[in-house]
Amino acid sequence: MKRLGLLLLPILAITLMLGGNALAQSAGDNSFYFVTYYSNANTSNVPDGVLRLINDGDKATSAPEGVENGTLWAAIYVFDDGQHMVECCACAITSDGLLSESVNKQLTSTEFTARTEITRGVIKVISSSSSDPTAPVPTPGLRGWMTHIQRATNIPEAGTSYVTETALTDSNLGSTELSDLGTVCSFGYTIASGPGACPCTPEDSDY
Repeated sequence: MKRLGLLLLPILAITLMLGGNALAQSAGDNSFYFVTYYSNANTSNVPDGVLRLINDGDKATSAPEGVENGTLWAAIYVFDDGQHMVECCACAITSDGLLSESVNKQLTSTEFTARTEITRGVIKVISSSSSDPTAPVPTPGLRGWMTHIQRATNIPEAGTSYVTETALTDSNLGSTELSDLGTVCSFGYTIASGPGACPCTPEDSDY
């Protein structure tokens, strides 16, 4: 009986190792398409919304810590409340890097149509291995959050507005949507001849 127990211990240890490794590998996900919204943008006396994206390091190489590598691009597509794309861009984020984009100063500041009254809409982000927002290549590795400016109609102590923050929503990216995002972005660049390319904040810097 003792001999059997001694034999079972290594088998149990190996089983636990394999099981633990399988659990570690399945704990994450391979999402590469995210959506969110912005509201009360470009409105006086209220805070600015901020889109923040990080590179989780999945594509990192064996380079020493602190050496920029494993670069992915956040292909960002901004829509107004009329469902029109108003800006698009692709911002580089290296492994463990942070990108912070202002809604007012960057994501709605240089629209294709040169409008200035955009206050609400939708933001879509593709985690991409391409630096070209007109031809994104979906690649897992980016994660993001967004601050939202809410009207404080029923919360007097909050003043006129308050800020909430939520993770970007994982979404399904079909081939038609992928093609449309790149094509409309390309049309916008061509027709607008300049406006519409949202500026990218330097990595690990505030906007």
